[in-house]
Amino acid sequence: MTVAGGVERVAIIGSGPAGWTAAIYAARANLAPLCIIGVPRSDPAPVLPGGQLMLTTEVENYPGFPAGVTGPELMEHFRKQAERFGTRVCDDDVESCDFSKRPFALKLAGGKEVKAHSVIIATGAVANWVGAPNELRLAQMGGGVSACAVCDGALPVFRGKELAVVGGGDTAMEEATYLTKFASKVHVIHRRDSFRASKVMQDRLFAQKNAVAVWNKKVVNVLGEERIEAVELEDTVTGERSKLPVSGLFIAIGHSPATAFLRSKGASEIALDDNGYIVLASRSSATNVDGVFAAGDVADPHYRQAVTAAGMGCQAAIECERWLGAHGVH
Repeated sequence: MTVAGGVERVAIIGSGPAGWTAAIYAARANLAPLCIIGVPRSDPAPVLPGGQLMLTTEVENYPGFPAGVTGPELMEHFRKQAERFGTRVCDDDVESCDFSKRPFALKLAGGKEVKAHSVIIATGAVANWVGAPNELRLAQMGGGVSACAVCDGALPVFRGKELAVVGGGDTAMEEATYLTKFASKVHVIHRRDSFRASKVMQDRLFAQKNAVAVWNKKVVNVLGEERIEAVELEDTVTGERSKLPVSGLFIAIGHSPATAFLRSKGASEIALDDNGYIVLASRSSATNVDGVFAAGDVADPHYRQAVTAAGMGCQAAIECERWLGAHGVH
């Protein structure tokens, strides 16, 4: 169901909480959205349709699920709800975009082209991983490795245990400080002899008696079969190896927004910040290109939560609907 000429009213790129929520709202507004959900990839780290929640076992902080829900189950609920109201799904990747003229043109990896009057970008961000053996395997099976302490740190399995955080920036300090509420001890592993985080963030962390810095070390292996038992460390000065027994490992070395496809010639008109995140207008989901909106982690380097991404998806769909109405597309 496209408008005259085979042009979509709205194409949504992405299928995490932001993309599916945008699809639900757009579908209920009778816009018959096309949601381009992507295809599974594994290089350099797993990326699945449904976003980072597809690699999350227990989600306890999403409203409406008092007993918790797994990430994949939650995304399946989102998808079914979107499809119930008429969202159409395209299992492909967007390879490049041309936003230089209307209708916008999205080139798919499979060779097809989608034209749309408006576009909502909700491609999310991917956690940066250390690259150690077993790291991703244990992360995917709920074995005590995570890239989000705020998401997972309060789970019962981590309470009263010794945990480790990898990183040296403000994010690592924030994640480690959060974990001190639940852990018996939090080891902050950094490959240098000083953190690059702001002093106030460092002071806030080390005001906690159960926080300790592990200097000049890098994680070279994650040990454990069903659950993490320890991390193997290498001294970055001497090369000496050691083991640190921990019951949880939290990687806090940043995220990379999924915006590589926006660096094509026509799409380069979309404003990105220095880290590659989409820049939005103040208190809006609108990008600097009229008719293109963004939602979720692809435009949010601060919160990175499923519930905030869903809220941004709602906002983008409502603003997109109003934009289409103002431009005579019904």
